[in-house]
Amino acid sequence: MLAPLATLAGVGAAVAYVGAVDPNEPGHYPVCPLLRFTGLYCPGCGGLRGAHAVAHGDLVTALGANALAVAGYAVCAVLMVVWLVHAVRGAPTRLAVRPAWWWAIGALTALFTVIRNLPFGSGLAP
Repeated sequence: MLAPLATLAGVGAAVAYVGAVDPNEPGHYPVCPLLRFTGLYCPGCGGLRGAHAVAHGDLVTALGANALAVAGYAVCAVLMVVWLVHAVRGAPTRLAVRPAWWWAIGALTALFTVIRNLPFGSGLAP
């Protein structure tokens, strides 16, 4: 139980910090180097603003900041619950992801990154 509870405490502390310190105000967090030097949005741009919005219960704003990151937060939350349930039951937790899934996640992330930087994909930009 120690590992999932410690992980949950760490993630909870990080979300609480991002919820308390608004990333929409400059100077609190570093600027994305890709955005700063190229003007292009990386797949993570808007992720902190999305996490801040999720922490405040504003899912619409979170999805507007970075829909892919919000989907990732949801997947991580589900995996955390599964890990905790297995830990309570005393069952080992094994996450076996086939290589095809990793390729699909990579392709989705690349597609999201390209589309959000094109004029017709501006709705995905933060």
